[in-house]
Amino acid sequence: MDSCISNQAALPFLPSRSRRQSGDGGGGCVFPIKRKIVSSSMVVVAAAGPSRCEPGSSLNAPLEPRSAQGRFLRSVLLNKRQLFHYAAADELKQLADDREAALARMSLSSGFDEASLHRRIAQLKERYCKTAVQDIMYMLIFYKYSEIRVTLVPKLSRCIYNGRLEIWPSKDWELESIYSCDTLEIIKEHVSAVIGLRVNSCVTDNWATTQIQKLHLRKVYAASILFGYFLKSASLRHQLECSLSDIHGSGYLKSPIFGCSFTTGTAQISNKQQLRHYISDFDPETLQRCAKPRTEEARNLIEKQSLALFGTEENDETFVTSFSSLKRLVLEAVAFGTFLWDTELYVDGAYKLKENGNAEEQEGKRSI
Repeated sequence: MDSCISNQAALPFLPSRSRRQSGDGGGGCVFPIKRKIVSSSMVVVAAAGPSRCEPGSSLNAPLEPRSAQGRFLRSVLLNKRQLFHYAAADELKQLADDREAALARMSLSSGFDEASLHRRIAQLKERYCKTAVQDIMYMLIFYKYSEIRVTLVPKLSRCIYNGRLEIWPSKDWELESIYSCDTLEIIKEHVSAVIGLRVNSCVTDNWATTQIQKLHLRKVYAASILFGYFLKSASLRHQLECSLSDIHGSGYLKSPIFGCSFTTGTAQISNKQQLRHYISDFDPETLQRCAKPRTEEARNLIEKQSLALFGTEENDETFVTSFSSLKRLVLEAVAFGTFLWDTELYVDGAYKLKENGNAEEQEGKRSI
């Protein structure tokens, strides 16, 4: 059985069409005004209706790009969609070159009077590049949604009217279409568990209403992103082990993608073994490895997306909503985690991302 979580092709890494000259301002970026964007090739349709979830004429994503690279890619996606991957690859290459150049200058100045200056420049460049690369990752994720004709739900405050949250259209079929059958079964069980609705509920049940706290829904959304990320990681690991066991037989192998060794062999895994059974055999270390974002940039994107969607206020506000709207949010979050895994792997091949340490280590560093 095909256990790959996504039927969508991985993001292709397309080479730059032309080499740009680096500017000395804005972190070596090229501002949108320097590009000629012509014609409009993308029409975006998002949540709409009396709840004020209106898309307008922009991409309507809750998280606004902060860098020139992110704003430029948003413009390309809206106006010249067929060049989007070329533009993204070009921006990543430019960022990688700029960062490398700053580090080289810092290294060459070691021992000289200007060493501290070049060290500070390299630090500022690293900070700028981190913001820019996260914006690029976000736009790549948005592109993956657009491939299935789904846009991200805008800021939730725009979808709440008189204490009622409604998100329309549901887009259930589109959001479920990217998964294999065995993966979709697991996702449906997750959705059912977190929103409190039966897996095979009827249409009328979906439009029934319930009350939910905003803070609780925010936690469910973030957890569902991690759930989608975990399923993607576990599913590809499952597929890889199945393939390697058929080719090499039993033995210990090192995976460059998952950064760990594991045992393969037909005695331990079968191509017919369902994904849920495979996951149930995970030890705690493997579970943690698959569930934790591999890079800091991916972890930051999860936090930023959740904050942008729900806002920074942590109150006990309660609103009425339908199970259909809750399902829409959870399915979107799971897909976000799936696309994030793909995007993280793609970007890391062009621009080396920073490995994500465990929470305890980072908390200890903050307290020092």
